[in-house]
Amino acid sequence: MTEDTSRPGRVRFPDLSPRAYEHPADRGALVALRAIPGFDQVLKAISGAIGERSVRLAFLATSIRVSPRQFSELHQVLSECATTLDLQPVPELYVHRDPVPNAMAIGLDKPIIVISTGMLDIVDHEGLRFVVGHEVGHVLSGHALYRTMLLQLIAIANSIQWMPIGAWGLRAIILGLNEWFRKSELSCDRAGLLCGQDPKAALRVHAALAGAKDPDEMDTTAFLDQAKEYESGGDIRDSFLKILQTADLTHPMAALRAAELQKWVQDGYEDVLAGNYPRRSADKDAPLSEDVKAAAASYRKDFETSADPLFKVLNKAGTVISGVGGSAANRMRDWWKSGPGSRPNDDR
Repeated sequence: MTEDTSRPGRVRFPDLSPRAYEHPADRGALVALRAIPGFDQVLKAISGAIGERSVRLAFLATSIRVSPRQFSELHQVLSECATTLDLQPVPELYVHRDPVPNAMAIGLDKPIIVISTGMLDIVDHEGLRFVVGHEVGHVLSGHALYRTMLLQLIAIANSIQWMPIGAWGLRAIILGLNEWFRKSELSCDRAGLLCGQDPKAALRVHAALAGAKDPDEMDTTAFLDQAKEYESGGDIRDSFLKILQTADLTHPMAALRAAELQKWVQDGYEDVLAGNYPRRSADKDAPLSEDVKAAAASYRKDFETSADPLFKVLNKAGTVISGVGGSAANRMRDWWKSGPGSRPNDDR
């Protein structure tokens, strides 16, 4: 860890591995995604059909390429974020005319970053650093390839909705990509925070995405309380509605994203800031099984600690079943020890 000389007081992270900020469920979900039948074949087909040049050419002709001569302040922020996360080469950045607040990293071997004018309209300077750092995180993590694949598959699925054969296979891959991408957004919110190193600025961005216009009218505690109420309020019917609401989303809901990032501020962020993070040079030695185990542990923790009514019922049922299974196992063990001619003991 060293100080970022481009901005005194902000630290940079030499040789930073994406594992330092990636949500455990992000890496695990990508492993699971690649296990979907036909995924690799679709990936290869789309990679061959799109080509690297077409993505870049489309934005080169329709958007503003950020440089020292165009959007110079934004160019400076991009350079600083790339320096902070130790990303080389620095990806090209384009500003695209669109009133909807959005930003994305897309492309194959040489990803580019695209930010909408709608996003520039709703964030301040430090919020912009969080947004750009978020997208730099996507590039560093290698997410752009799968994001590009998702966008293309959604376009394909929309064009062949009248064809029943094959459409369901695409639907399964799209749902899997959406599930992974929502987790990857949580990862790159962390990358954005590492670039900006200002949790309040990150929270302002999430609030702005939810509809906040004037920071003076915002109560951040009340905003985070909305996430708590969403996650714990209602009954089982609401739990099923939440599943239906999120299935087709590529991004987590704004209040929930904010709450998730604030959890990492309390548990993980300070360690990375202090220089205690995995190095990219050691990534090749990190076994894939660790990603799967970390993802499983993350999902299990969320399941066990969730205040969602459905999760509570399932967790309780799982405890009861586990207890019954344990009693049965004990009876079989005692029976085996005493010999096949005896009867299992009754635990009464």
